Amino acid sequence: MDSNPSSAETAPGSIYVSSAVTDAAKILVVGHFAVGKTTLIGSLSEITPLRTEEKMTQASVHVDDLRGVTDKTTTTVALDFGRLTLSDELVLYLFGTPGQQRFMQLWEDMARGALGALLLVDPARLEETFPVIDLVEGYGLEYAIAVNGFQSDRVYEEAEVREALDLLPDTPVVYCDARDRQSSAHALIALVRHLLTRAA
Repeated sequence: MDSNPSSAETAPGSIYVSSAVTDAAKILVVGHFAVGKTTLIGSLSEITPLRTEEKMTQASVHVDDLRGVTDKTTTTVALDFGRLTLSDELVLYLFGTPGQQRFMQLWEDMARGALGALLLVDPARLEETFPVIDLVEGYGLEYAIAVNGFQSDRVYEEAEVREALDLLPDTPVVYCDARDRQSSAHALIALVRHLLTRAA
C-alpha cells in the first residue's frame, strides 16, 4: 500500500480524508450497556473502526447486568471510533461511548466538541435509557433516538417510545437495525437533519 497520503486520499476505502473536505463534525453514539453502539459504528465506518473491546470475565458478573442480553461476551472499555464521509465537503467522526456506569467518567472528554449524539435504545430495556438521557442533556448535547430492534421481539409505536422516555416533541425517533449499513445511515441522517434544523 502506498504510504503517501496525496496519492491515496481519494481512493474508495482510503484511510485518508479527501483533500476536498472542508468541514468535520464529531458525533457521539451513545446508549446503555449492550445496545449495539459498537455494531452500529462498525456498520457505518468507511475505515476499519477502532475498537477497545475486552472479554467479559467473572469479575464483571455483579457489575454488568446481562439480563435481556444474549451472547454478550465482550464490552467496550474506552471508546469506539469510526469515520463516515457524508459529502465532498463534510466528514463525520463517530465516537462510541461505553454504556456502563463505571465508565461514565470518560464521557466528559468525549462530549467535548461533539455536535450531537445518536442515542441507541433497546425497546426491551427502555428503563436503562434514562441515565444516558440525563448525561446527554447534562452535557448540553442535541440528540436523536434510534430504536435498535434487532435483538428484541418487543415493538413499540413512536408515540409509546416518546411517552416512555418523556421526550420533547421535536426530538427525532427513528427505528434501525445496527447491523445494517443503510438502516444505521438512516438513523444518523435523522440526527444530522435535526442538528441542522436546530442550528438554523
